[in-house]
Amino acid sequence: MVYTWRASDLRLLLILTVFLVADSAVSSFVDGKQMLNSSTPPTEGSSSLSALVNTKVVLPCPPIAYTTLILVTWKIMIRDKTPCSRAYRKDQNLTTESNCTDETTTWASRPDQNPELQIDPVATTPDGYYVCQAVTSEGNFQHVFHLQVLVPPEVTLFLSENRTAVCKADAGKPAAQISWTPEGVCVLEEEYQGDGTVTVLSVCHWEGDNVFTVTCSVSHATGNKSLNLELLPKDSITPGRDASEFMLLLYITRTAMIFQMMLDWICHKPQPSPSTSYKCIEILKKYIFFSVLTMHN
Repeated sequence: MVYTWRASDLRLLLILTVFLVADSAVSSFVDGKQMLNSSTPPTEGSSSLSALVNTKVVLPCPPIAYTTLILVTWKIMIRDKTPCSRAYRKDQNLTTESNCTDETTTWASRPDQNPELQIDPVATTPDGYYVCQAVTSEGNFQHVFHLQVLVPPEVTLFLSENRTAVCKADAGKPAAQISWTPEGVCVLEEEYQGDGTVTVLSVCHWEGDNVFTVTCSVSHATGNKSLNLELLPKDSITPGRDASEFMLLLYITRTAMIFQMMLDWICHKPQPSPSTSYKCIEILKKYIFFSVLTMHN
């Protein structure tokens, strides 16, 4: 999977490099016993891992004989957060942690039985590096995981005015890719959210009457989706006009009924004068006029 590096990713990688170099260059002692030695660098491995949001992911340590284990440490470096570490020392059956505030990231089980780390559930933000360091009587081992969280976007397609369609891929991670069939005159916008997700909006216009149906295709690491939409001819009414005219007619009809009741009470008295009847009719005409004007606005 292609991963786009940004400034924050490079800073995180630099922190990881300095962290690991310093960790391997400096000896660590527990009760006077040397646990890590710079003259015997750890056997390293690395891999990239993608996890779907709201799922569970388990990160294993390097394969070692558990009977030889002395100390295992997980170092977690997430973008824009203080590095966290969790450790288990076998000879004392002791677990420790430092700067770890995320309750969803824990030991998968008892570290004296299995030193795997789990994230349950995966949120939208724990992208970063997860490093397992194991110290054994047979040597030191280390594995680095680069975790990327995937969030499927919510896709919608709707018709705007003047043969223009709008396709939206909301809150996806990474950003979704939008394409149209047939191609039109399009404008693309991307909006980055605080949780790392991206909303992509594509607005496309087709001028000719020879295009009747358009397809919006959204490509994403979590899956692809296509939606179809029929365009209205140029000489057709704009979307929603039928409903607006129907509501206008209903509004006028109900208004006329109410005014008829008022006229019956005000104007239809025994032997109304011509001037009174004329005024009632003028009032009714003005009310209907302003009602129609209000509905159009």
